[in-house]
Amino acid sequence: MRVLRSAAACLFLLPVLAPAQVAILQIKVVEGEGVVHAPGSRTLRPITVEITDETGKPVDHAAVSFHLPDDGPGGALLNGLRTDVGMTDANGRVTLQTVQWNHTAGRFQIRIVASREQARAGMLSSQYIGESSARTRTMPSTPSTPKAPDAHTASKGRTKWVVLVALLATGAAVGAVNGSRSTPQAAPQPAASAPVLSIGAATITVGKP
Repeated sequence: MRVLRSAAACLFLLPVLAPAQVAILQIKVVEGEGVVHAPGSRTLRPITVEITDETGKPVDHAAVSFHLPDDGPGGALLNGLRTDVGMTDANGRVTLQTVQWNHTAGRFQIRIVASREQARAGMLSSQYIGESSARTRTMPSTPSTPKAPDAHTASKGRTKWVVLVALLATGAAVGAVNGSRSTPQAAPQPAASAPVLSIGAATITVGKP
């Protein structure tokens, strides 16, 4: 009789000792939100989320799935899949496995879904793949080798020089003529006359002896 009563008391206390069900789940990205990944790189810890209940208490053993885009910017897990499922720890946190990003630059979103018993929640995390450095790098300019002038160009050049020389010669001749016309010549100065010596006739006087 006492055994039956003890068993009945235990059955009565079981609902009281059962853990309370989680009504609402909340997802928060604690690491990796809005990260710009290098094209073709591999990230060991791309994103970590924390799952809490309606009171902000961490929820352990919650199943969390990460879904990468099927095309466009994004990547895949090392096993080639695009979906990863993990369980939260005692702190309500779980991290996406290593991801190999592709080479398509742009913005994309990782879809995150958490569930525990009857409670479910979901969110989107924005990620980016940056432009490839090879696309943005400016290649140094190569100095161009001067081309040898063709025969037509060389002929035109020689003709220009001949005309220029002729014009210069004509201008010099005209200038010389104009200069000779406009500049009066100095009248010739008469030569200085030599001094003239006058010698009178010799006079001889003969006296008487």
